[in-house]
Amino acid sequence: MAGDGQHPAELTDGAYITPTFFKDATPTMRIAQEEIFGPFLTAIPFDTDAEALEIANGVKYGLTAYIWTRDVSRALNMAHKVEAGMIWVNSQNVRHLPTPFGGIKSSGIGRDGGDYSFDFYMETKNISIAFGDHRIPRLGA
Repeated sequence: MAGDGQHPAELTDGAYITPTFFKDATPTMRIAQEEIFGPFLTAIPFDTDAEALEIANGVKYGLTAYIWTRDVSRALNMAHKVEAGMIWVNSQNVRHLPTPFGGIKSSGIGRDGGDYSFDFYMETKNISIAFGDHRIPRLGA
């Protein structure tokens, strides 16, 4: 594990850690199963794409996934199979704001951002009004 455990001097309230890299983790470790927000990376070695997918999809969370490869076909295959709401290939956290933001499984309850925000934050209602006199058709007539 790398990281000195110290926090910047100006941050005195709360829990802070410096960027930390935990290598050679296993899929059953708590740090590999929980959704940790902060400058913290857990690395789990794998041998095959199938093993990588099993590790990635073996958690109850699915906010984001990062895929790093020079093989575009491999990247697309993995992106389709990994269970995450947002996936970056060979990049990190680059998001066009009108695109949806959100995860799957225990990492979300829908999508936010762009047009998706309207559906999430509003109740859509249909109101039809007829003006003037007109014949009201009877059902079955």
